[in-house]
Amino acid sequence: MVLETMEAKLDDFNQVFQKFRSEEATKKNLKFILFLADKDPMTSRSWCPDCNVAEPIIYQKLEAANNDIAMLKVYVGDRPTWRNPNHRFRVDPRFRLQGVPTLIRWENDGITGRLEDYEAHVETKIDALLSDK
Repeated sequence: MVLETMEAKLDDFNQVFQKFRSEEATKKNLKFILFLADKDPMTSRSWCPDCNVAEPIIYQKLEAANNDIAMLKVYVGDRPTWRNPNHRFRVDPRFRLQGVPTLIRWENDGITGRLEDYEAHVETKIDALLSDK
């Protein structure tokens, strides 16, 4: 089916998140938020090894899904920014991130499922998140 993606960084997250939550994005059957570490502009690779492993697997599974999907890809910043215990996504009551990558299923304006950093690359868990089991 169709995988429609949007991207946000720390400085434009609120604006992009509002658009993601809008009526246009809700026409998609499923909505996901993928939190990732920033990529190094010199190498185009993330500073986070788990993100480098999980991101292509997540894309492969979402693109192969039998549903139209809207995905918001959110970059959490460079390593020092992310390591701050008061990072906005660590303390935001909507997300309370512990690590990256984190894949969240977003329904009815809230989290209905999530895969944390240590499991975000596991295909069977992504399948379960897609099927809402």
